Amino acid sequence: MRDSFCWGIFREQAHSPGRETDDTEILRLTGKHLEARGFRVLVQSPDDIGGLPTERPQGVFMMCEQVPILTRLSELAALGVPHVNTPQAVRNTYRERMIALLDEAAVSFVPSRLVATAGADGVGALPVWVKRADVHNTQDGDVTFAETAETARAALAGLAARGIAKAVLQPHVPGDLVKFYGIGGNVRGDGTPAWFRWFYHKNQTLAGHPLDPVALGRSVRRAAAALGLEVYGGDAIATPTGAVLLDVNAWPSFALYREEAAARIADHLVRRFGEAR
Repeated sequence: MRDSFCWGIFREQAHSPGRETDDTEILRLTGKHLEARGFRVLVQSPDDIGGLPTERPQGVFMMCEQVPILTRLSELAALGVPHVNTPQAVRNTYRERMIALLDEAAVSFVPSRLVATAGADGVGALPVWVKRADVHNTQDGDVTFAETAETARAALAGLAARGIAKAVLQPHVPGDLVKFYGIGGNVRGDGTPAWFRWFYHKNQTLAGHPLDPVALGRSVRRAAAALGLEVYGGDAIATPTGAVLLDVNAWPSFALYREEAAARIADHLVRRFGEAR
């Protein structure tokens, strides 16, 4: 039987604007829970990861998102080392991939159009959100709310100037903004994720649209399954006709539920990494 040794990999600081501490703490606390369950844990930054390790880990739990590190970890995954989330699942949260996967899974997701940042043919109905088509928000300009065509075109030009070739255009959906978290690939009897929490974003005036937590949970679970995610979060909007998903991402900060979530993630990792023994 192999030694219970695993890696934890932090998210790139550039991918945690305003959330650096929260992102660091959820991963670090998960590692502490794994140590309490008998694992040796090495927690590293993505920059610390070189080639394949001399001592192969039994599993990798990770928040990193950039292509170079995901490519290196894919080589390790190909050798049978389980990853949570897998490099492929993290890549699937890039918006240009996520749109097609969620559409195929018939998930109620905000209408999204993939466009070139240079020479896009119109921006459609206004107001519109202009978002880079790969990773999630890393800096100002990655996500722009545009009430005019001029603002939208300027946002696209700004992305193009930074070498970002594609963007996603999404209409603004009025309603009550909701944040959600989920853990685990299995499902409860009502069709919701094994562990699921949601709450209204602060600093908004709620319209009071009806929100069915079970229906939201089912939609979130289908989205996570379509992307291959096991630890995930995102945003939805409650409208008069039901909840619509706005974004799904891999391994969020779980800031409001850090203690509870870290323990549940560790339980999930023990089961996943135990399969590799």
